[in-house]
Amino acid sequence: MKLKTILKSLFLAYAITGAFLFLLAFLVFQLDLGRAPAAAGIVAIYVASCFAGGFMAGKLMRRDKYFWGILTGLTYFILLAAASFVVQGKWDMSFQHLITTFCMCLGGGALGGMLA
Repeated sequence: MKLKTILKSLFLAYAITGAFLFLLAFLVFQLDLGRAPAAAGIVAIYVASCFAGGFMAGKLMRRDKYFWGILTGLTYFILLAAASFVVQGKWDMSFQHLITTFCMCLGGGALGGMLA
């Protein structure tokens, strides 16, 4: 049940990520947005996706909701970092960016879990 809950929550989070990244890419190319709005959009997508995944995990588990939200955010971050490494073939992320992304994913997941 617990693993299934995390997998369902991650599926939701990555589905939201994919949909919103597709929308962001469309807006960037159609409206010729700069680098700063695109980066802000990516940050918002990470947080919103982890929030939704944490919310779902909290709703499904009904106990220790923040813990399941944090676990969903942590798993999201690990998969995100691993996919980034595999696609680029090297570690191309600064330590500051890594910590910031880690905190955003955990924070979004925890907040989603708490509000579930």
